[in-house]
Amino acid sequence: MKCFSGFKAGVALSASILLAGTACSTAFAADADTIPAWLSDINGKQAMDWVKAENQRTIDRLGHGPLYQGLYDASMKLQQTHDRIAFPEQNDGQIYNFWRDETHHKGILRRTNSSSYDAGKPEWTTVLDLDALAAQEKRNWVWKGMDCLQKQQNICLINLSDGGEDALTVREFDLRTGKFVEGGFTLPHAKQIVAWLDQNTLLISYPWTPDQVTASSYPYIIKELKRGQKLSEAKTIFSGTKADFEVDPEVFHDGLGHQIAIIREGVEFFSFRTYAYQNGKVTELDLPRKSNISGLFNNKLVVFLSEDWNKSGQHFPAGSVVLVDPSSPQAVPQVVAIPGAKQVIEEATVSHGRLLVTLYDNVRGRISLYTPQGEGFAHQDLELPANMSVNVVSADVHEPVAYATSAGFLTPTTLWRIDTATGAVSKVSSLPAQFDATNMVVDQDHVRSKDGTVIPYFAVHRKDMKFNGTNPTLLYAYGGFEVPLFPHYSASIGKSWLERGGVYVLANIRGGGEFGPAWHEAGLKTHRQRIYDDFAAVGKDLFTKKITSPQHLAIQGGSNGGLLMGVEFTQHPDMWRAVDIEVPLLDMMNFEHMSAGASWVGEYGSVSIPEQKAFLRSISPVQNLKAGTRYPEPFIETTTKDDRVGPVHARRFAWRMSELKLPYYYWEQVAGGHGVGASQAEVAQTEALTYAYLWDKLGTSN
Repeated sequence: MKCFSGFKAGVALSASILLAGTACSTAFAADADTIPAWLSDINGKQAMDWVKAENQRTIDRLGHGPLYQGLYDASMKLQQTHDRIAFPEQNDGQIYNFWRDETHHKGILRRTNSSSYDAGKPEWTTVLDLDALAAQEKRNWVWKGMDCLQKQQNICLINLSDGGEDALTVREFDLRTGKFVEGGFTLPHAKQIVAWLDQNTLLISYPWTPDQVTASSYPYIIKELKRGQKLSEAKTIFSGTKADFEVDPEVFHDGLGHQIAIIREGVEFFSFRTYAYQNGKVTELDLPRKSNISGLFNNKLVVFLSEDWNKSGQHFPAGSVVLVDPSSPQAVPQVVAIPGAKQVIEEATVSHGRLLVTLYDNVRGRISLYTPQGEGFAHQDLELPANMSVNVVSADVHEPVAYATSAGFLTPTTLWRIDTATGAVSKVSSLPAQFDATNMVVDQDHVRSKDGTVIPYFAVHRKDMKFNGTNPTLLYAYGGFEVPLFPHYSASIGKSWLERGGVYVLANIRGGGEFGPAWHEAGLKTHRQRIYDDFAAVGKDLFTKKITSPQHLAIQGGSNGGLLMGVEFTQHPDMWRAVDIEVPLLDMMNFEHMSAGASWVGEYGSVSIPEQKAFLRSISPVQNLKAGTRYPEPFIETTTKDDRVGPVHARRFAWRMSELKLPYYYWEQVAGGHGVGASQAEVAQTEALTYAYLWDKLGTSN
């Protein structure tokens, strides 16, 4: 039976990498599988009755008392405080921001002029009230961003999700009137990617019929839709195959009037064929399969290389950023930046004839301004705080203004204005301290993994911490899909964990992107045990240094990091007191048949290949649970509306534990997509239950 659920929005962060599942039944092929098929009927009555019973059991045990209530109240206060930074989106000569607080639970899209914003005293005007729209239409709308025309920036496509899932409803909206455009573009709810070709034309990757999706459940046919046409009248301009991962359109502009439409055919998660669509013709570009385009600069594509590239007699190493002229296939690419050892280029952002390049050196960031000079670039490091995470949050190809943030574990996020014509940096606003960090410190340390590779990690703790092995410690990692983890300011971690006496550890294990493509590729497919060994090595180093001990150590991870938690749970049950498994993959013998699972074989391998199947069997958490083993009691979290990984992995793991009479907590929030909840109350409830669980296991915190 085929499962359809549509579209993957871009990678973000966090855990926006893995995508799967809608309501369907799946025939599983696990060893002696006794888990009932009805658990896979995501919204089925029998499955939802089971979910309600499991949720109630968790609420009964964790969701009462002063600890839970205090954590819940703190989470709600942090989400609703007006001291938060209103992150900018530059558009139509204005600053836009999407905002939620105690009176706008679903949120409002609002705008202000740049002068009042830069002065730190924005005068906001509401453009769209999502609470009012949701009430009017009786839908659980969640904001998923907007995409606006370049030449008429008040005309935008608004993306709305039902309950936080990745599937979207897309509607044309006029920012100046604050109304949806009468008779404008409207695309029904589905997983889809849409791009403006011009004011009257869209390029759309869409499931035109229910079966026109890839094995990964994403659309593979791109059509051109003219204003006034029905979807059935759209003209096909490109068709991939069902064997592809996904096929997406994107249109880039450089501020000088140049535009190029790009089609990306994902042959697997990390490998693409790239085409230009110009003058009604599709032409394949000579680019490495493992590369990504981040913008258009002086009519040249800004290309990130995830593999070595030999072109026109020159060698360009993986991790580099180069400029490629799409109109001249034989032209030699122009080097922008090449990272050194222990470095990674995280971003290359176009801003009015210049590039902002974000580079991390041993997991500490800086932003440099690159200005064309002769045949190359002159560059200067911007005067931003050192030894922090930095991130460009908004840039404009039409104006020499960009905005960036800096933050650290104990340093609240600060927003900076960058004049990209001069390189001048000025402070716009800063988040007030959300927790008391006056007696806290951050250490960066390292440990050698099983194969001798040096693995760095950060530990955040009180300055007067005693090294006696009794400190309650939370160890977090991700380890996959080339996603890096950098120091960040988290009000919830600070308030609910650090301020209550906990130690927080962030591990930069292989599989991530902290040190470039090679760091990621070291843990691909049958080499993945290296990732799990890295994580265990960090845990053991915390014991060696007497920061903590197995009875006082909790571990946490989500999505691919949820798989990490499941593997560590089964491989080293004696090392952890608590294991928080969030929106996870856990059944690796069947993941390829669970909606978008087919798209992840580039990361995990395939059970169709004997060597890879044997490895997946050796690490798959569902299949490696054993009766008679003394496991810690885990907290398994998911959401019903998660149409990326889906809730079935978590359900099957919990069911298998119940069969083996092993203790566990299970929590399935209905809304929220691939996250912890759609509303502020749902987010606060999940966070409070999580920290209540952690403190209950490591020693109740007052």
